[in-house]
Amino acid sequence: MIMTTSEGSAEGDAHTVTARLRIRIGQEEAHYGGGLVDGARLLRLFGDLVTEVTIRTDGDEGLLSAYSDIRFTAPVRPGDYIEATARLTRSTRLRRFVALEARKVIASPDTSTSAAQVLAEPVVVCTANAVTVVPKPKRTGPAGSVRRPGEKEAVPMGGRQ
Repeated sequence: MIMTTSEGSAEGDAHTVTARLRIRIGQEEAHYGGGLVDGARLLRLFGDLVTEVTIRTDGDEGLLSAYSDIRFTAPVRPGDYIEATARLTRSTRLRRFVALEARKVIASPDTSTSAAQVLAEPVVVCTANAVTVVPKPKRTGPAGSVRRPGEKEAVPMGGRQ
């Protein structure tokens, strides 16, 4: 199951965008001894979140150019529920900087194949930062105006002429 939520608010030039996914890790994702899931699974979640943030801010998927400060802080096993979040922290003309965090919210104990425990406090399993590159704004309107993908052209009062 994939659940996606996002929040956005605009106050003058400040614009905060967040996105969230919650998934259950399946048995087929056990990769290492002891039933551990590889960290690349979490990075794929982060990639999806960064793409959503960029779609919301720019109307384009953009291109993920870098991860930094990746930290795997707790094991992930099949049956665990992971909630991953992304938060836009900074924007430049062509780059978006995103903080990422994945938390285990339901844990699958080692003692049973079907038991699970809702955690009183989510456990952070991974954090990272990402940079994505977006296309240059397209100049398609009147001289000097710039429209981003998905942005509608302004229509003069009284309709088109």
